[in-house]
Amino acid sequence: MNAAGALPGSVLVMGAGSIGCYVGGCLAAAGVPVTLVGRPRVLDAVAQHGLTLTDLEGNARKVEAGAMQLAQAVPVGATPSIVLLCVKSGATAEAAAELGAALPAGTVVLSLQNGISNAAVASKAAPGLKVLPSMVPYNIAELAPGAFHRGTTGRLMSVEHAALKPWLATFEKAGVPLDLLADLRAVQWGKLLINLNNPVNALSGLPLREELLQHGYRRCFAALMEEAIGVLVAAGIEPAQVTAVPAQRLPTVLRLPNWLFRIVAARMLKIDAKARSSMADDLALGRRTEVDALCGEVVRLAQAHGRAAPRNAKMVELLDGEWPKPPQQLSPDAMCRALGI
Repeated sequence: MNAAGALPGSVLVMGAGSIGCYVGGCLAAAGVPVTLVGRPRVLDAVAQHGLTLTDLEGNARKVEAGAMQLAQAVPVGATPSIVLLCVKSGATAEAAAELGAALPAGTVVLSLQNGISNAAVASKAAPGLKVLPSMVPYNIAELAPGAFHRGTTGRLMSVEHAALKPWLATFEKAGVPLDLLADLRAVQWGKLLINLNNPVNALSGLPLREELLQHGYRRCFAALMEEAIGVLVAAGIEPAQVTAVPAQRLPTVLRLPNWLFRIVAARMLKIDAKARSSMADDLALGRRTEVDALCGEVVRLAQAHGRAAPRNAKMVELLDGEWPKPPQQLSPDAMCRALGI
């Protein structure tokens, strides 16, 4: 609800996957009219089971299927107050074009997606919409059909817009608090640096916490981050701190021996045992990953400044090089060798 106690409007979720179902479901549980637009696999599960939303703090909410509108395409005549764009990066242009053709001009769209460029891609595909760069700090895992679990903490962020201010109290009450910033670029790069663990996690085949407790995998994560930080320095970009440890110090922390890492990174390890990266989920479902929106962004930024990012380029190759053939899981030693560390 807004400060006056009234709901500020309705929400359309474009891309009802893990993030879309969790954030949209939390808003629906708070009484917001929500439309989920997604693939039959997810929508059929929601239609049969509703949504069960849990988190690492032990909270649990149930949203009946009848409390939401489910659709495989944007409903004709839809006039949502805001749209949550949650599709995978490769589907951004197509999804935005569909939104642009169906929704009134000026509709506000929050790009709750990984990477740096999705809001720009969506704006180009749907110039009549107001697409705002946004950031999701936490991990959502699909535990069962219609069951989504938040395994880490944080607050949603978006670029400031007058249309979002009436929504802040509603997002807070729904348990998905939203902060507004004048410029999100530093935050986006700060989040991308942390997300460079996603391909490591996906290729490990392990839950996030278990993967982070293996020194070899942490060395790989550290090497990808260190390379990316060097590229950001060359580009004059200072990433925001989005974790308890500043990004510039994190590679050193990651390389600590296990006994010391457990102590120094205790807050970082406050991850639910069920949590895994969205990239790992993509591999499990046989989908193409978003590695190009993460490691690929680092490679492109490096090239734009006359540099190379061979380790991030190698990660793109490992995950995307033989698509649609799925990549092989790698042991810590094998991954270190592949990255040349």
